[in-house]
Amino acid sequence: MEAEHPRGKTIAIVAYLTMLGALIAITMNAEPKYEFARFHTRQAFGLHLGFLGFALFLSQWWHPYAWIGLYTCYFVLWIYGFLGAVQGRKKSVPLVGDYFQRWFLFIN
Repeated sequence: MEAEHPRGKTIAIVAYLTMLGALIAITMNAEPKYEFARFHTRQAFGLHLGFLGFALFLSQWWHPYAWIGLYTCYFVLWIYGFLGAVQGRKKSVPLVGDYFQRWFLFIN
């Protein structure tokens, strides 16, 4: 694996700090572009967007166990991605990470 640039690693970590962090990371990686940051920004953006989408759905369909499932799933995937960014690993989050890399190609 290529050694990531410290700025790229910082951008990757910022991406996991809420949806606003992901949007900030997209702009931080505008120039120069770091592949490591791009990878993790796509992962984080997808996690945050998915969480917000499911939360909007669940706000109309209230069930406590569904909320517990949503938060548990989000938290586990978020930890997996965040630790990967901190440790300098470029590994997709389970189940959805590969889709995020294909769906969010506008994040470059």
